Amino acid sequence: MPEYKKVGYLTSSFKLFHLKDQNKKDFSYHYHDFHKILILLNGDITYCIEGHSYQLAPNDIVLVHAGEVHRPIIQSESPYERIIIYISPDYLKKYEKSDFDLSHCLSQAATEQSHVLRFQGSRAAKLKTAIQALDQSVNDKDFAASLHQEILFLEFMIQLNRAAMHDGIEFINDTASDEKIITVLNYLSEHLTEDISIDKLSARFFLSRSYLMHTFKDQTGYTIGNYLSTKRLLLAKDLISEGMPITEVCYACGFKNYSTFSRAYKKSFGEAPRDSLQNLKS
Repeated sequence: MPEYKKVGYLTSSFKLFHLKDQNKKDFSYHYHDFHKILILLNGDITYCIEGHSYQLAPNDIVLVHAGEVHRPIIQSESPYERIIIYISPDYLKKYEKSDFDLSHCLSQAATEQSHVLRFQGSRAAKLKTAIQALDQSVNDKDFAASLHQEILFLEFMIQLNRAAMHDGIEFINDTASDEKIITVLNYLSEHLTEDISIDKLSARFFLSRSYLMHTFKDQTGYTIGNYLSTKRLLLAKDLISEGMPITEVCYACGFKNYSTFSRAYKKSFGEAPRDSLQNLKS
């Protein structure tokens, strides 16, 4: 049975890449425990995120929340070139103030039920300039290069949020999805810690077991069991970081016993829950 792997590690506030694949390659479904922003520069790409599929255009900005399973599908031999930014959720929390919130664009994307932002004519000119400056910083080796890159990153986030708020960019709809599976995904997100079975889901949404299991896997890359386990473990990690006692976290996240929870947590994150708690205190 396939499992969905956490890909990439982030030990800093954010990390920036400029990548270009000359040859067509396959990407597996995966997730991160940090936010990801992708800016497409070139390529014939369909981007799949949590059951939604988007046909991208150059300069589209893809927003992937921490924990969301995703993968690009390369449709042709055209080089796949993109800017990728990994962002620590804790870092963005530092910029949640009474008069602004740099994570607003991520919240707005969730409200709009879209993961992709597209430029609207000339109204996002400052955002384009900010992207170019941030991209150039990848090769900056001059004095205080890391500090300069952080300043440029913050400028990019400010302009991204301004463009989202003032119609400089639009949130585009997915181009292909199964609405029944989207409904199931929404239900699972809202009832993540409850006792959920395939039979209960089939009855609730008037779907046969075989259709539900096959289509869910086809649209998301997950089995329903793997999806629930992955999401519950990510929730558990957040609750541990917020200070909830580990035993309470286990049962609050829908696990039946602590040993099963601890093994799954260590397999997913490389350390036992108690080690995560100790590392947070150190």
